[in-house]
Amino acid sequence: MANTPSAKKAARKIARRTATNKARRSRVRTFLRKVEEAIASGDQTAANEAFKAAQPEIMRAATKGVLHANTASRKVSRLNARIKALGA
Repeated sequence: MANTPSAKKAARKIARRTATNKARRSRVRTFLRKVEEAIASGDQTAANEAFKAAQPEIMRAATKGVLHANTASRKVSRLNARIKALGA
């Protein structure tokens, strides 16, 4: 348990940051799920719309440090490739 005042403050800050990051991560997962469902249904236009909504959210998570930048880029790239494959 935190004993010093600075350690107690650090614990409070970590708790706040954890809650914020948890919400951000959940939001990203929701957007990703919508894209996955659209891809699974085989509807390219719906998948494109969901992807356009998800992409800024994924990149925002990377900017905020919730996701690593390379992870975010990889997810965006792979989703885009899968959506393009629907049309082919």
